[in-house]
Amino acid sequence: MQDYLSVSPIKSKELCSSTMVRRVAAMLDLETQSFAEGDILPKGWHFFMLAGETRKSELRKDGFPGLGVPIPDLGLPRLLLGGRTVAYHGKIVIGSVIEKSSFIKNITEKTTKNGQMAIVTLQHELCSIDADTPAIVETQTYILLEEQKIKNQPVLMNENGEFTIEGNANQIIPDETLLFQYSALGFNSHKIHLDRNYTQQVERLPDLVVNGGLATLLMTEFLRKEKGVDLKAIKVKHIAPLYCNRPLRLEYKNGEGKIYDDIDSIAVEMEIEEFAIDSI
Repeated sequence: MQDYLSVSPIKSKELCSSTMVRRVAAMLDLETQSFAEGDILPKGWHFFMLAGETRKSELRKDGFPGLGVPIPDLGLPRLLLGGRTVAYHGKIVIGSVIEKSSFIKNITEKTTKNGQMAIVTLQHELCSIDADTPAIVETQTYILLEEQKIKNQPVLMNENGEFTIEGNANQIIPDETLLFQYSALGFNSHKIHLDRNYTQQVERLPDLVVNGGLATLLMTEFLRKEKGVDLKAIKVKHIAPLYCNRPLRLEYKNGEGKIYDDIDSIAVEMEIEEFAIDSI
């Protein structure tokens, strides 16, 4: 196997543009003009600066670009997000230039009763151009698996589902539009979020899968707007997929966040560390 760990980090300068920030606000149904250059970027909104520049001809067969670093195939065509950690060490100003460094931190290959698998960990560091240390450090853990061999699962869809947070802030139904907008903002072309035929016929999943990063963003927005939490760090574990047009429920208590799926099973767990009030 090629030594992917020896490859130098991919470095670039990213603009935290007010245009992109307003588009994120529009996606979240917030007043776009309330975000301007010089304001502090809300925590959790940095995802669009992690987008990679993987050429179309170099995409994995599932369409996933790698988000900053192309993920090797390793002969394992299926990819799932296992989890992520994010540490907020500083603030990012809207309109500022950010230095991004992305690299493969670790690859672990395993043989399980279900076949071969690999765990790939990426790390991203976002640093203000006039700072010595990163403002945000995010690691993402991806699980690579062999080709799906199980039979089709039943397709269950709620055709009337729509994305809304009105009336009940902890109940959300992500629809196709939300998945498309989030994927477009992050330049994420993974087919399981966009191509229903691929998702059902190749991955053998019942419907489009809600982006793991989108699920995290919905939780951080819930914490920011509804709970008044000032995030210091988060650790996210993805337990089960969330599907398009199915309701999800957000819950936060004593430093723990959970996202429940449409049958009220835990799909995402999040350990949440807040800044102390006297340190703000």
